[in-house]
Amino acid sequence: MKKQTAGREQLGEFAPQFAALNDDILFGEVWAKEDTLSAHDRSMITCAALLAMGAPQLEAHLTIAKTNGVTKDEIVGLITHLAFYAGWPKAWSAFALAKEIFE
Repeated sequence: MKKQTAGREQLGEFAPQFAALNDDILFGEVWAKEDTLSAHDRSMITCAALLAMGAPQLEAHLTIAKTNGVTKDEIVGLITHLAFYAGWPKAWSAFALAKEIFE
């Protein structure tokens, strides 16, 4: 997995500790640990959680998911399934993002 630098690029001067935790711990250690979950599976789980929260980070993680091998069919299945648990409007919003990224 490539080294994450978004934290430092976007928040490095404003919130350096948060930026370091994001880049070094979350992405550098947790996301890099593939002996329990593959990057593919982490992406599916993360996208599901972000969709359920209605978080704006979903867009970036859908792109990461595609890079990690998640297919269009898998993301469509994930969003469809979660529509019944997270809410129909959240699913519609997620589909708009996924359509742009996966087409």
